[in-house]
Amino acid sequence: MKDKYDIVVIGSGLGGLTAANRLACAGYSVFLAEQHFQLGGLATYFRRGQHIFDVALHGFPIGMKKSLRKYWGKEYADRIIQVKRIVFDNPQFHLDTTFDMQDFTRHLRDLFQVSEKTIDAFFAELKAMNYYDDKNETTRELFERFFPDRPDVWRLLMEPITYANGSTLDEPAISYGIVFGNFMSQGVYSFLGGTDVMLDMMAETLRENGVDCETRARVDKILVENGRVAGAVINGREIGANAVVSNGNLLSTVHDLVGDEHFQPEFLDGFAEVKLSNSSCQVYMGIKPGEKLDDIGDLLFTSTHPEFDSTAICAKKVTSRTYSVYYPAIRPGTDQYTIVASMNGWLADWEHYSEAEYRSAKKDLIEDTLNALETYVPNIRQICDYTEAATPRTFARYTLHREGASFGTKFKGLDYSMDLAKQVPGLYHTGSVGIIMSGWLGSMNYGVMVANDVDRYMCAPTLRTG
Repeated sequence: MKDKYDIVVIGSGLGGLTAANRLACAGYSVFLAEQHFQLGGLATYFRRGQHIFDVALHGFPIGMKKSLRKYWGKEYADRIIQVKRIVFDNPQFHLDTTFDMQDFTRHLRDLFQVSEKTIDAFFAELKAMNYYDDKNETTRELFERFFPDRPDVWRLLMEPITYANGSTLDEPAISYGIVFGNFMSQGVYSFLGGTDVMLDMMAETLRENGVDCETRARVDKILVENGRVAGAVINGREIGANAVVSNGNLLSTVHDLVGDEHFQPEFLDGFAEVKLSNSSCQVYMGIKPGEKLDDIGDLLFTSTHPEFDSTAICAKKVTSRTYSVYYPAIRPGTDQYTIVASMNGWLADWEHYSEAEYRSAKKDLIEDTLNALETYVPNIRQICDYTEAATPRTFARYTLHREGASFGTKFKGLDYSMDLAKQVPGLYHTGSVGIIMSGWLGSMNYGVMVANDVDRYMCAPTLRTG
């Protein structure tokens, strides 16, 4: 590290990576500090022997292709491929879909017997939604307007979004509609080569563009002098900077890295109402070399719960799982098959265990997942040679997020995230907040928005140095 940079970026999730790259391309000296030993935040991977496991659900809207091309380069956009088979299996229905408006219209009309007039009106409403709309209507109220007394339809429309970002029926409808509408445009996509290839490419691009990017670099404090950001303490060393972009948890950024004393009381009063979203549990399963998986779908949204229930989805007793299945086509030139089972969860269900109890509970989570997966892969125990589990404790450890909140904050947090610089000039935040900004596409685009705000701040007459 040098003693001073124009900008310090804390955390290397997709928002932090993209903000750092954009600011470096604008000519600023940028230091990217990641406390973990590799990049990516929650959009990352790990290796165990011959297996490479992608962390987090694979799947994002087609808009990712445009954003990657514009903000990272054509070689990134060219690797965006469609995830063609999404499977729903629950007590209310079973179906395969390409997860786009045309196919959902077909299912809603033919399987669920919803009129085309209602379907068209619903999708038109989603298409017209934007952040500046009325935030009072909840998703429950939206569904009641279009599909009253149809819990089966609600499950089809809502369950995948809850798996992806922890949202519930009682949160603002726009936080659901914008995310769901993005997918409905052209379906679900993934990155050819896997998360490891994408992050390796991004690391190389950052180096080429002059970003000083360091792992195992933990930020202890954001420095504030005369009411403005003055730098950060990284691994115990003071580094000067005119601006700091935090890609960490929003609550930790305010309370721990900056400190309440630097914020106005009225800001803190409102900020106290910002709630963390929930986290995830995951079970990773590697398939033996030479063994194969039949096509069981690319994403499987499965549940044994009678109806959609966001509380039940997060319960310690798991009734709902999403399986991300990685076939060799995802990593061309390999014969690798892996499966990642994802379950929503809460840190409170895991933090009270002793170390021995925790290991036992993780083992139980793996066994329960294998039992459930036998419905779709009867010989999974015979062909699987590696398993590992992650819990909210895992995510808290590796990301330093409060309560292991892999989905950031609830919707109310977005306004506070966007307004930090009004409290402390030079202080910015990007990441998974407000649900709208969650997921790979939202996080990347939020990184761009924040980079533009930082650029305007750096160009202000009081900060110009040349």
